Amino acid sequence: MISFHFYEVCSLAYCLLLYVQLLSSSNYLQLASASSTDEANALLKWKATFQNQTQNNLSSWAYPPSNNATNNPKIPCTWAGVSCNAAGSVIEINLTKSGLQGTLNAFSFFSFPDLEYLDLSFNKLFDAIPPQISYLSKLNYLDLSQNQFSGRIPPEIGLLRNLTFLSLSRNTFVGDIPHKIGNLKSLVELYLSKNQLKGSIPRSLGDLTSLTYLYLFGNQVSGSIPKEIGNLKYLVQLRLGNNQLNGSIPRSLAELTSLTHLSLRHNQLSGSIPKEIGNLKYLVELRLGNNQLNGSIPRSLAELTSLTYLSLHHNQLSGSIPKEIGNLKYLVELRLGNNQLNGSIPRSLAEPKSLTHFFLHHNQLSGSIPKEIGNLKYLVELRLGNNQLNGSIPRSLAELTSLTYLSLRHNQLSGSIPKEIGNLKYLVLLRLGNNQLNGSIPRSLAKLTSLTHLSLRHNQLSGSIPKEIGNLKYLVYLRLGSNQLSGSIPRSLADLTSLTYVSFDQNQLSGSIPKEIGNLKFLVHLRLGNNTLNGSIPRSLADLTSLTHLFLHLNQLSGSIPKEIGNLKSLAQLFLGDNQLNCSIPVSFGKLSNLEILYLRNNSLSGPIPQEIENLKKLSVLVLDVNQFSGYLPQNICQGGKLENFTASNNLFTGPIPKSLKTCMSLARLRLQRNQLTSNISEDFGVYPNLNFIDETILPVAYHLR
Repeated sequence: MISFHFYEVCSLAYCLLLYVQLLSSSNYLQLASASSTDEANALLKWKATFQNQTQNNLSSWAYPPSNNATNNPKIPCTWAGVSCNAAGSVIEINLTKSGLQGTLNAFSFFSFPDLEYLDLSFNKLFDAIPPQISYLSKLNYLDLSQNQFSGRIPPEIGLLRNLTFLSLSRNTFVGDIPHKIGNLKSLVELYLSKNQLKGSIPRSLGDLTSLTYLYLFGNQVSGSIPKEIGNLKYLVQLRLGNNQLNGSIPRSLAELTSLTHLSLRHNQLSGSIPKEIGNLKYLVELRLGNNQLNGSIPRSLAELTSLTYLSLHHNQLSGSIPKEIGNLKYLVELRLGNNQLNGSIPRSLAEPKSLTHFFLHHNQLSGSIPKEIGNLKYLVELRLGNNQLNGSIPRSLAELTSLTYLSLRHNQLSGSIPKEIGNLKYLVLLRLGNNQLNGSIPRSLAKLTSLTHLSLRHNQLSGSIPKEIGNLKYLVYLRLGSNQLSGSIPRSLADLTSLTYVSFDQNQLSGSIPKEIGNLKFLVHLRLGNNTLNGSIPRSLADLTSLTHLFLHLNQLSGSIPKEIGNLKSLAQLFLGDNQLNCSIPVSFGKLSNLEILYLRNNSLSGPIPQEIENLKKLSVLVLDVNQFSGYLPQNICQGGKLENFTASNNLFTGPIPKSLKTCMSLARLRLQRNQLTSNISEDFGVYPNLNFIDETILPVAYHLR
C-alpha cells in the first residue's frame, strides 16, 4: 500500500522538474531574444553605411517605436529579405535587386552563426570581400553576382565547407582563382564568369566531384585546360569561353558524360578537335569557335544526336564537311564559317529540318548550292559568302519564307537573280555582290519591304534600275556599283529616306542627277562615279549635311560647281574630276574643315585657287591637274601639315613655288609641270625629304573608288 507521503514526494519532484523546464524555456527565450537583438543591431549598423538610404528596399529594417527590442524575438525576422529559424536566429538574407549601394566592410559576419543562405546579387555593392566571410560556417548558398566588387577573391572562401552554390560572376575581381576553392567538396554550382581574373585554372577544381555547373567565361584566364576537369563526372555545363586559354583540348573532357553544354569559344586553343568528344551523348550545345583549332572536323560529332547548336567558326579547320553532320536531326544552328574547309556542301546538311542559322561563309567550298537547302523551312540566316561556289542561285531558296539574312557574295555564281527571291517577305539583308550574275535586277525585289541592306555590286547585271526600288522604305544600304546598268537614276530613290549609303558607280547610267536626292537627309556615302551622267550638279546636294563621301568623277557633268557644297561640313572626300565642269572653285570650299581629299582633275575649271583653301587643315590630297587654273599657287597650302599629295600640272599657274611647299615635311608627291611657274622645280627637288616625282596620274583608280 502506497503512503500519502509518497505522493507528496513525487508531486514535489514533478513540480521541481516542471519549474526547471520553465526556467530553461525562459532562459532560452531570453537567449533567442538576445541573439535576435544582436543580429538586428548588426543589420542596422550595416544598413547605416549604405550610400543610398532612400533608394533601397530596406524601409522595414527598423525597430517599431512602441516596442522594446529586447522582448520582441520577431525582430529582425519580419524585415524584408530576412528569414529566421524556430529559435528566431537569422538563417537567410535574400536582398537580390534591392538597390543596395555600399560595401561589406561593416557587415558583422560573426554575428550570424546560423546563416545558411546569403543572396546580395543585382545590387551596386563594391570594394573587396572581407576575409571574415569565413565566419559563416553554416553557409551553403552565396550569391554576390552582378555587383561592383573588386580586389582578389579571398582564399578564406575555401573554408566555407558547407557551400553548395557560389556565384561571384559579373563583378571586377582580379588576380588568380584561389586554389583553395578546391576544398569546397560539397559545391554543386560555381560561377566566376565576367570578371578580370587571370592566371591559370587551378587543378584543384578537379576535386569538386559534385560540381554540375562551372562558369569561368569572360575573364583573362590563361594556360591550358587542366585534364583534371575530366574528374567532374556530374558536370552538366562547362563554360570557359572568352579567356586566353591555350594548348589543346584535353581528351579527358570526353569523360564528362553528363555534359549538355560545352563552351570553349574565344580562346587561343590549338590542335585538333578530339574525336572522343563524340562520347558526350547528351551534349546539346558545343561552342569551339574563335580559336586556332586545326585539322578536320571529326566524323564522331555525328554521334551527338541531341546537339542543337554546333559552332566551330573562326578556326583553321580544313578538309571537307562530314556528310554525317546531317544526322544531327535536332540541330538548330550550324556555324562553320571562317575556316579553310573545302569540297562541296553536303546535301545531307538539309536534313536537320529545325535549322535556323546556317553559316559556311569564308571557306574554300566549291561546287553548286544544293537545291535541297530549300527544304529548311525555319531557316532565318543563310551565309555562304566568300567561297568558290559556282552555278546558279537555286530557285528553291524562295521556299525559305522565314529568311531574314541571305549572303551569297564573293563567289562565282552565274545566271540571273531568281525573281522568286521576292517571296522572302521577311528578308532584311540581301548580299549577292562579287559574283558573275547577269540579266536584269528583278522588279520582284521591290516586294522585300523589310529590306535594310541590298548589295548586288560587282556583277554583270544589265538593264535599268527598277523604279519600284523606291518601295523599300527601310533601306539603309544600297550597293549596285560595278555592273552594266544603264538608263537614268530613278527619282523614286528619293523616297528611301533612311538611306545612308548609295553606290551606283562604274555602270553606264546616263541622264541627270535627280535633284530629289537632296531629300536623303541621312546619306553619308554617295558614289555615282564612272558613269555617263550629264547635266549640272544639283544644288540640292547641299542638303545632305551628313555626307562624308561624294564621288561624281568620270562622268559628263557640266556647268559650275555649286557654292552650296561648301555647307557640307562633314565632307571628307570630294571627287569631281574627269567631267566637263567650268568656272572657278567656290570660295565656300574654305568651310569644308573636315576635307581630306579634293579631286578636281581634268575639267575646264579656271581662275585662281581661292586663298580660303588654306583653311583646310586636314587636307592630305589636292588634285587640280588638267584644268585652266591661273594665278599664284596659295602661299600657305601646306599650313595644316597634312598635305601628302599635291598635283596641279597642265594649268596656267604663274609665279614661284610657295615657300610652304618647300618646307612641307609631309609631302610625298608633287606634280607642277606644264605651267608657267618661275621656280626651277629640279633645283628645288632637294628640299623635299620624302618626295617622289611621278609622271603617272596621282591617284590609282582603286584609291578613289574604294
